[in-house]
Order: sequence, then structure tokens, then C-alpha cells
Amino acid sequence: MTDNNKMHLLGFVQHGVMNHASTMWAHPRDKVGYHWSRPEYWRDLGRTMERGLFDAMFIADELAPYTTYKGNSDPVVKFAGQCPVHEPASVVPIVGAFTKHLGIGITLSTSFVPPYMMARQLSTLDHLTGGRVGWNIVTSYSKSEFQAMGKENLTPRDKRYEVVEEYMQLLYQLWDSWDDDAIVYDRENGVFADPAKVREVDFQGEFFTSKGRHFVAPSPQKRPVLWQAGSSEQGRDFAAKHAESVFGIFPTPKSMRAYADDIRTRASDAGRDPESVKLIYGLQTIIDRDKSRANDRYAEFVEKVQIESALGILSGHTGFDFSTLGLDDNVVDADVQGIRGLFDAILEAKDGAPVTVREAAQIYGVSMGAPVAVGTPSDVADQMEQYVDEGGCNGFMMLATDVPGCFTDMTELLVPELQRRGRFRTRYPGTTLRESLQEY
Repeated sequence: MTDNNKMHLLGFVQHGVMNHASTMWAHPRDKVGYHWSRPEYWRDLGRTMERGLFDAMFIADELAPYTTYKGNSDPVVKFAGQCPVHEPASVVPIVGAFTKHLGIGITLSTSFVPPYMMARQLSTLDHLTGGRVGWNIVTSYSKSEFQAMGKENLTPRDKRYEVVEEYMQLLYQLWDSWDDDAIVYDRENGVFADPAKVREVDFQGEFFTSKGRHFVAPSPQKRPVLWQAGSSEQGRDFAAKHAESVFGIFPTPKSMRAYADDIRTRASDAGRDPESVKLIYGLQTIIDRDKSRANDRYAEFVEKVQIESALGILSGHTGFDFSTLGLDDNVVDADVQGIRGLFDAILEAKDGAPVTVREAAQIYGVSMGAPVAVGTPSDVADQMEQYVDEGGCNGFMMLATDVPGCFTDMTELLVPELQRRGRFRTRYPGTTLRESLQEY
């Protein structure tokens, strides 16, 4: 078995009562003995993932309640449809303090944080975790976010990537502005650093200006690991140019492979080694030693989905108000202003066959359109091998169901099966997130 066939695993969660499975917060197995807003929950969740040798805990985010569905946020408030959601970066020092190897990836929007402050925050967190921070680069797409932030107009989708491209160029200059030998720590003469080796950045762009030295000493990774989830044409170009890891949700091996081939071609065109861009696809698992019990648990899980909650989230993510359609109407292609990839995942959920709004809600409410693997550890490992071998991905973003139990099942049941097959690591390769991601 070659290293290229080994998988990366990341735990996909959110700093809220709900993760990415609609109404799972109401399940009797969810967060037993924990409260999602308390440090103990995050401490033990991180420890469980590290015991399973996960690359990272990946924390998604949303900055305000969704208001696209029916023009208000009542449905998401009523059913906890990714509401409330607490700030993700606050969790990083907690998870970092109680783990030694697990990376922590956080979603932070470029739309509302000045580049200088973003560089400072991420460098600080990388120090606090000993080099285990990753950043999911997003540009805000939700009308509710812009309204909550006191901004009336969304940045047009075709303009977003022009803005974030310049944003990244400024960040790179800041992160790279301290030479490796800039800090001398000369106690005898009282000299901390050589000013000649700490360059002042003087950036004058179309969208951003900044003049000053980066206010944080070089962190262990110097730059955080960069994640992106580009699905539109501009998004794919951006991901191929900047991302060390790309996250996507695709319902079939065919759609997985098409995306993998496209991103790797674009990365090569951008002058990068295409194999250096790790493709991590969303996957949800229901695992039990007994297959029939796993199927029963999945059926119970599906029954929990509240259609209105799922449609509130789906509408918020895509920017399309699904209340304008009947539940038995077919979903048709639309020029959505939100997350294009998630809308496409619904259109492709039945491999090209029509999908009704009701079916879309059920699919999205369970796994946001990601495939679901149900069964014994062997059954689930078989499906994962198919996605790696036929879909061309490097690993999986494991969507949470009942937490922390689902990650305990992955760690205690699935990981040993993957290791037995030579498909997963048996130890961490180093101390930083970048080392784990680039191991194979």
C-alpha cells in the first residue's frame, strides 16, 4: 500500500448547539454529560480526535442567523438551525492546551476583519498551539451577515475574489516580513531583534492599504495552513493558487473525480505541484459493530430532521429562498449568490435525476449533501476506499452526528479498520498541522 492511498481525517464541527446535521441536537445521545459552550466539551472532543490521529478539528462558522428562507430568521431560531453559533477562534487555545498534535482549523471571514488584524490573530493562535492552526479562507455571502455588520450591500460574487486576492497578498507580505534570524535575544546588550530584518510593509492596493510591521513574532508555521472551499470558476482558481487543502461536498465518486481533476489541473497551471493540494471531501458516517443497528440508528437520525430547519439552512447557505417553491417541486439550477458547491451537491444528489424540494431538505438536513456511509467499520471503510480510489480525494471531513459519540465511534471502530488496511497513519509525523497534512 503506497502512502498516496492513505487517508486524512478531520472532524467537522461548529461552535454551536448544532453542527451540520439538522435537529441532531435534540437526539437523546447528543452531548450527553456536556454543554456545547463549556470548555470541558471542547477539551474532550479534541482529546478524542487526537486519540484517533485526526489531522485536525475543523470549526465552521456563520456570523449571523440566516434570513433567506421566508425573509426572516424565525425557522432557524426555532429549530436551532445553526443558531446560536459562538465565535470559533475562542475555542482554539482550549483545544490546543489539552492536545499535543491535533490541528485546529477555523473559519474566519475576510469581509469584516482588516488584513492586518487577521494576520495578527492567526499568528497569535499559531503560537499558542505550537504551530497547529489552519485557516479556512471565506468571503461572506449572506445578506444577514452584512446587515448584522451594518453594511447594506453584499460584495458581488464575481468581485469577491478580486478583493480576497489582494487581501491575501497583503497577508503574505506581513507573515513573511520577519527574517528567520531577526530575533537575537541579546540579554547582555538588551537587544531583542534586529530592525533591519523586520521589514515595514507599505501596501497600497485597490481595496486595502497598510503601513507597518507585522506585530507578532514569526509563529512556528510562519503562515497558518490555508484551507479553501472554492466551487465557482473564480473560487476554483483561487483555491488552486492559494490553498494547501481544499474542502468540497460531492455526492458521487463521479462528481468527486471531476472536481479533483479540475483543481489539480488548475494548480499545475498556477505553477504548483498538484499533489501538494490536498482534497478533503465531506463524509458522514453511522458506525456500529452490528449492521442492522447502524441502519436503525440512521433511520432514527433521518426521522429527526425538521424540514423547515433544513430549508432555512439550505436557503441561507445558497442564497436561494426555497420557500418560493412547493415541497414537491423539483429543484432547478439557479444563479445563486451563496455557496455554489452546496447548491450543486443538491442538484447532483441523485446522480442527475430530479430532486424535489422535500428530498433536498431531507438530504441537506442529514449531511448537507455529503454522502453518508452506514454500517460496520468494514462497510464504512469499503465506501471510503472507493471515494479515495475512484473519487481522487486525499481524505475526509467527517461530519458530526451525535457528538461526541460519533467521533468516539470513528476513533475506536473505524480508525483501527483503516489502519489494518494500511489506509491510515499509526502515529503523528511531527508537531505541526502542516506536517500532518503533507505527510502523504
